Amino acid sequence: MGYLGRRIGKSQDTATDTGDGAGGGLLDLFSNGYFQRQGNIYNAPGIVDLGLTATGGVISEYISGSDVYRAHIFTSSGTFDVTDLGTLGASVEYLVIAGGGGGGGGVYAGGGGAGGLRTNLSGHPLSTGNPGITVSTSPGSYTITIGGGGIGGISANIDGINGADSTFSTITSSGGGGGRARNNNGPGLPGGSGGGQSYGNPTSDAVQGYGYNPSTPGPVASAAGVSTSFTQGQDGGFAPDSNWYGTGGGGAGQQGSGQNDGPWPAYGYPGGDGVQVLIAGPSTTTGIGSTGTGGAYQWFAGGGGGGGPKSDASLSRGGAGGGGNGGGQSQNDRGQRGSFGTGGGGGGGMPQTTPGDGDNIGGDGGSGIVIVRYKIAQITATAKATGGAISFYNNKTIHTFTSSGTFSNPAPLTVDYLIVGGGGGGGGAQETAAAGGGGAGAAIYKTSSPLSSGSYPIIVGAGGQGGPTINQRGTTGTSSTGFSLTASGGGGGGSYSTVKDGLAGGSGGGGAWGSGTGGPAIGSSPSSPDTASPDNGWGAAGGNSFPGPPGTDQGGGGGGGAGGAGSNAVNPGIGGNGGNGQSFSISGTSVTYAGGGGGGGSSTPAQNNVGGSGGPGGGGAGGTGVPSTGAPGSDGTTNTGGGGGGAGGSAPPYTANRGGTGGSGIVLIAYPS
Repeated sequence: MGYLGRRIGKSQDTATDTGDGAGGGLLDLFSNGYFQRQGNIYNAPGIVDLGLTATGGVISEYISGSDVYRAHIFTSSGTFDVTDLGTLGASVEYLVIAGGGGGGGGVYAGGGGAGGLRTNLSGHPLSTGNPGITVSTSPGSYTITIGGGGIGGISANIDGINGADSTFSTITSSGGGGGRARNNNGPGLPGGSGGGQSYGNPTSDAVQGYGYNPSTPGPVASAAGVSTSFTQGQDGGFAPDSNWYGTGGGGAGQQGSGQNDGPWPAYGYPGGDGVQVLIAGPSTTTGIGSTGTGGAYQWFAGGGGGGGPKSDASLSRGGAGGGGNGGGQSQNDRGQRGSFGTGGGGGGGMPQTTPGDGDNIGGDGGSGIVIVRYKIAQITATAKATGGAISFYNNKTIHTFTSSGTFSNPAPLTVDYLIVGGGGGGGGAQETAAAGGGGAGAAIYKTSSPLSSGSYPIIVGAGGQGGPTINQRGTTGTSSTGFSLTASGGGGGGSYSTVKDGLAGGSGGGGAWGSGTGGPAIGSSPSSPDTASPDNGWGAAGGNSFPGPPGTDQGGGGGGGAGGAGSNAVNPGIGGNGGNGQSFSISGTSVTYAGGGGGGGSSTPAQNNVGGSGGPGGGGAGGTGVPSTGAPGSDGTTNTGGGGGGAGGSAPPYTANRGGTGGSGIVLIAYPS
């Protein structure tokens, strides 16, 4: 599944590139590349038919198989406005999630239930019973209401409040049930998913928290007054005996844990897990919702964990999909909030460690979300190879590797390709000793290269780690490889004392305080954009620290970039800028990669010296030298090969600051469609 990008507001035909959101500002460099060529993509050979034209929310466009989809993501209330029905039909798919319930208040309170989740996404297990939605242009405006999370209970006598409903067209999802407070015997409150019970509920009142679930017994469904033709969520945890800790709130995919799930002595029960709904784009690159199995995104509606006396969050954890962890006595903290835009339930309250300190508050539920998706184009052209995210533009097929994989072509091909190594990490800093910026990864660019039929391993290098404190350089980025060529990772930025010099790399790291020198480049001297490189790629040396007398303020040098050397630091103690990256048009529009990280600024109690700017092409900025605290370096941008920024220095009592992590590399391959 290929990812085309994400933006805000208007359709791409009327969007601006100001980034202010009012006109659909573009959010990342891949989006920028896609939308700049938007006028060509639908006219490219092999792409036929057009889908709906609509506006509203944050827009994500991506390829799945032979289909191009547009998803509108609403995390606040608004309108979905349809202006043209196109030729691919007027049916839309949706995900509607309500606000999560708040966790109960008091000692060992119940976790909040997740907000109700409804979807008609084809093939999803929870789509059963949910109707399709057909839109029109008369009227073409559909109100979107996003439910807020319920407030957690603020004392042992106050239950968590239910979350608010979310709506789209005729679809309403119900807010999650609140967790039961310590002194309020009885089940968790009913909701989209049910809230959890609290400690000490007597057997006679032990009833499951209510969830809107077809399998729930008739009296519960009847009391809730909700249709059972579809599933919104699951019940809260069940504890039939007294003297048990708070049970978990229900999640969209799993009942909250309770005593009947096994003996969980001395801590709260986990919240029920939510579910993953892949409606907004690829799970690894579209950071919507929360993370679940394997770190993939688009998990929603996890239940809140029950309150308990332990600090280990894994014991009273919230459910996957944004559920908040239950509070624990040694945590000295309230139950955690459910995550924004997930409908996750809030964690149950914890014991008061000091009478009257108010720490037994339940966590608030997470707000809901609405996503509307539809097909906007079909691709009938067939790629001549496999591997990476595949897109089509102006009679070319483009394979983009943002992680390692294999490029396989069953027949000989002539290709252009770009290989960028991972950027180097910026140096760490403490005291006044500002650090050097990380160098960018080398950029290898080849045109009209013949490939025999076969499979070619592609390795995308990771960025180097920033130095965590003084006397620790940033590490060199990992090389990216393909077609028997290696784009070296960028050199780490210098730190202080015996490690003041920047390291060699595709582009060299910058030198640090103490007259450190910039590292040399493995890549060759940069040339003009879109010029084929030698086999070692383009790269440049890092800049030097300012050569002042010992004890004076000296900023760090900027890391080198694929388009130019890093700048030297400027007296008194201002960090040097990262070297420029190099621009390439292989993706269909000019995109700059491999900028160097800026050097850190030095500091004394009387002055703040700024860090250097990151070089264009993903370089991270250097940290500012700030009395007492200093500032860390900024990270290089993911999949650009940009270097991390060097850390800024501090003054007494001194603070250790890490350098920025280098940006990971990228490999792009293009050939005629």
